[in-house]
Amino acid sequence: MNEKDYRKFETLEKKLNIFFDNKDLLVQAFCHRSYLNEHPEFTLNHNERLEFLGDAVIELVVSEFLFENYPDKREGLLTSWRAALVNSKSLSELAEELGFGSYLLLSKGEKKEAQKKEKSYYEILANTFEAFIGALYLDKGYSACQRFLKKHLLKKLPDIIKNNLYKDSKSKLQEIAQEKERITPSYKILKEWGPDHNKHFVAGVYFNEELVAKGEGSSKKEAEEEAARKALQEKGWE
Repeated sequence: MNEKDYRKFETLEKKLNIFFDNKDLLVQAFCHRSYLNEHPEFTLNHNERLEFLGDAVIELVVSEFLFENYPDKREGLLTSWRAALVNSKSLSELAEELGFGSYLLLSKGEKKEAQKKEKSYYEILANTFEAFIGALYLDKGYSACQRFLKKHLLKKLPDIIKNNLYKDSKSKLQEIAQEKERITPSYKILKEWGPDHNKHFVAGVYFNEELVAKGEGSSKKEAEEEAARKALQEKGWE
């Protein structure tokens, strides 16, 4: 990274009105593992450790907010609300809204792959958002993360509650399939690949022996959820 590259991130700081004391943390949050292979001169690490930290910070901030603001709601419902807020789809959409895509540090090959596979791109965005929160926590502390997430992420909650967006696709599919076809959907992992830090899975959802839809994700749970979502589309049950 040269001085010009660092100045690029100043634009993001101005946009977010957050100015890092340690600029390296901000830059590292946007560095995908693939970038290091093409840029041996790059002195920072990739963002996976920051992603690990940011994931925990986001979950704590959201959990604390729900606990304090909805004292009459049960744990199961709060868990569903939290899952709807912090899943990959939600975080990637927010990262895109904030323009994070313009700052990603990816290898040329990873860029091409991400352009071909929209889901891969959104996974990278979601991971980058978590890494950014990890970097923000290290640089500015927990309160800064609370303020940022309240402003940008937690504002989505009323819409999630109003439109029942917290009801996951697997639950919806099971409920409707049992009602309409007297069938309980089953799931099978059809394919998996990649190193431990970047696993990918393909899951199939079945009605008896019939494969209704497939879904891909970075975890078995995510792949099954995607398969269920596509099955709802396939059956016209959305």
